[in-house]
Amino acid sequence: MAGITDAEFLNKVIPYGFDVATLGGYSLDQPTIDASRKIIERGRNEFDFSLDEIFSHIESEVNSIKKVHSNVKVSANVRATTPRPLIKAGNIKNLDIIEINCHCRQDEIVAIGCGQEMLNRQDLADFISEVVDNVDSEVSVKIRANVEGIDTLAIAHLIEDAGADYLHIDAMKKGVFEADWELLTEICNNVDIKVIGNNSVNSRENLEKMIDTGVDGFSIARSVISGNLDFDISNF
Repeated sequence: MAGITDAEFLNKVIPYGFDVATLGGYSLDQPTIDASRKIIERGRNEFDFSLDEIFSHIESEVNSIKKVHSNVKVSANVRATTPRPLIKAGNIKNLDIIEINCHCRQDEIVAIGCGQEMLNRQDLADFISEVVDNVDSEVSVKIRANVEGIDTLAIAHLIEDAGADYLHIDAMKKGVFEADWELLTEICNNVDIKVIGNNSVNSRENLEKMIDTGVDGFSIARSVISGNLDFDISNF
């Protein structure tokens, strides 16, 4: 969650049972930084770091988590218009996972071809492969499901074939207030890549639905902030 999930926040919530902590989303090049600042101007949370400080900031945040929770994997969700900044971030010492953001739906990010608009890139497979081939960390790709005009299952296969280690899916379904469980099940049944399910994990009932889809893991964000979790995730 841009502007929210920093090391201080994550160090507080990791003890509730998380084994991966994701920093970000961070903007890594000038177009995405400029877009983030426009978002801030209209009152939405974003991280605001210049090009000359963002990479050292991420490294510092990673180390702040590792000092407290050495056994937890640290991931950074990042945005950029080209692979190069993501590669630089993916080689930050002690960062376990670099996550390519193909998920953000804010107009300012979409307008520059980032976030969920990445799913329309003709060179998306090459973009992901270039990152995979040039980083020391593992690679995750976070996508939004059911984007208009996008075949989510086809994108899942593309991400798998490009060599990513994780497919992180916000299983959003327009007009529905729960995750698209059927789509998650279809994807899990048709790919070998590790699938992380996201969306609607805000109750024991929904967590059981998420696990039943066949995902390898699940992520929680908004419900952690709201304080509405009524279960211990370490029991699942």
